[in-house]
Amino acid sequence: MNPFDLKAKIALVTGASYGIGYAIATGLAGAGAKIVFNDINQDLVNKGLEAYKAEGIEAKGYVCDVTNEAQVNEMVATIEKEVGTIDILVNNAGIIKRIPMHEMTAAEFRQVIDIDLNGPFIVAKAVIPSMMKKRSGKIINICSMMSELGRETVSAYAAAKGGLKMLTKNIASEYGEYNIQCNGLGPGYIATPQTAPLRETQADGSRHPFDQFIIAKTPAARWGNAEDLVGPAIFLSSAASDFVNGHVLYVDGGILAYIGKQPK
Repeated sequence: MNPFDLKAKIALVTGASYGIGYAIATGLAGAGAKIVFNDINQDLVNKGLEAYKAEGIEAKGYVCDVTNEAQVNEMVATIEKEVGTIDILVNNAGIIKRIPMHEMTAAEFRQVIDIDLNGPFIVAKAVIPSMMKKRSGKIINICSMMSELGRETVSAYAAAKGGLKMLTKNIASEYGEYNIQCNGLGPGYIATPQTAPLRETQADGSRHPFDQFIIAKTPAARWGNAEDLVGPAIFLSSAASDFVNGHVLYVDGGILAYIGKQPK
């Protein structure tokens, strides 16, 4: 048997109309999973449905705000009625606000925490009871290198992703006896629309300073692609990871292992 086979599995990937969520969902579909996803409005859901259809994937999309517990509970109930019990949850929906901490309002801080930390709690809480009943389930929380490191202008994001790392460990601790595995996937710097401003070529033709910084700090000497996350996501979604629980798998090209080059 292929331990990476996801046939007959139903995977909910939040915020998966595009970007990392879309890439992971497409990869899970390629391994045999049935894909359901949500996004914050109908336009984004439609965009996702069109993209999946173009790839030959029969996905189902739902409009749902992951910070709204009533909406999440209704969505999960609808998925269970229309598609079946969720086997795999990928908590991908998230935002980042790059604002110096002393300039960030408490409302802006709370918004990031709400989406990036409370959202995964709410969605996981909604799917766990059915996973407990069938004594089987996979939960993947999209963490970040900011689960381990700090950096200028991302105080809220780092706080949320650090909290998500510990929520991951606690879900594993609390529900491991039900054969539920909860792990984190920690992307490094990935080339997505969200990071596009950090990779823009400058007026003089040079690379953006942050782009130069990331290339110098990454042993792989490149930004990651969303597709780099697909294999690790399939692993954490499959029987191949049945005894892996409470772990954060960093897919960062080696940044967290590397002190950086010595200045010349």
